[in-house]
Parts: sequence; structure tokens; C-alpha cells
Amino acid sequence: MAVNYPPLYIAYLVYFNRDRDYFECHEVLEELWLETGRNPLYKGLLQLAVGLFHFRNGNVRGAGMMLESALQKLKAAEEEALGIDTGRLVSETAHYTELLAAYEQTPFGFYDLTIRITAPELQREVDQASARIFPNIPQQVKPQRGAKHKEREIILASRRKEDSGRNE
Repeated sequence: MAVNYPPLYIAYLVYFNRDRDYFECHEVLEELWLETGRNPLYKGLLQLAVGLFHFRNGNVRGAGMMLESALQKLKAAEEEALGIDTGRLVSETAHYTELLAAYEQTPFGFYDLTIRITAPELQREVDQASARIFPNIPQQVKPQRGAKHKEREIILASRRKEDSGRNE
């Protein structure tokens, strides 16, 4: 049985694993999270990216809060939800959260996490999307909205207008 993964989810995985562009991860997954009725697993993945973005930019407290919140949502997922190894991701996020909690006593350098893709069809889709998705150079280093966000806002507004027209 073929699984259809949302293009925004695939883009998230490209930005997360290939580019380590956690700001863009937040942007694409926030749109999907809103479109899908605020799916808690998407929210956990979104918060994971935000936590890493904060820590890479020196915001230890914000990173800890985001990663802890992400961890709680990811723990509720199946071991291999959405074609990824969520069990491993939970373990790695828990470890990162513990390190951040002890950061004042034992500082450490930022490091990336990798989301292990377990579904071969998802890996194929991510590989194909990688050729079409260009990295953001330079990456956002501050939480500011750019041109891609403006484009997404226009798309979301259009979808909301279409939805409200259907409901009348």
C-alpha cells in the first residue's frame, strides 16, 4: 500500500536532515500543522526544530523549553510514525533535553539531530524533493519572516477563503 506523504512534511525532512535549516523547518511544518487540524506529532516535530534553532543561536532556556515540549508530544507517537524512527528521535531528544537542563554546570556545544527515515517510499520522496528544494543561503539566524513566509500566508488566506465559501 502506497502512502502519500504531504509535500510540506517532505520539505521539512529535507530542511531538517540535509540543510539543518531549523527556521525553515518551522515555517513549512507550521503550515502543515495548521492545515491538518493541529496534529500533535507535527507540533512536536515543529518544536524540535525550534528548540534546535534556539540553542544554535545561544538561547539555552528557550531551547530547553521547546525541546521538553517537543519531547512530550513525540513520546505519544508510535515507534515508527510518519515513516520515521520516532522511538530513536524521542531518545535523542530526551538526551538533548537532559544536557540542556544541566547546561549551567556542564556546558556543551550545539550539535544537530538527524531524523532517521524508516519508510523506503518516504526516503525516495525526500531524495526526489532534495533536487527541487534549494537551500536558503544564508539561513535565517533570527526569527524574522521572509519572502517564503509571505507566499505561504497568501496561500493559507486563499485556502481559508475557499473553505469559507464552501461552508456558506
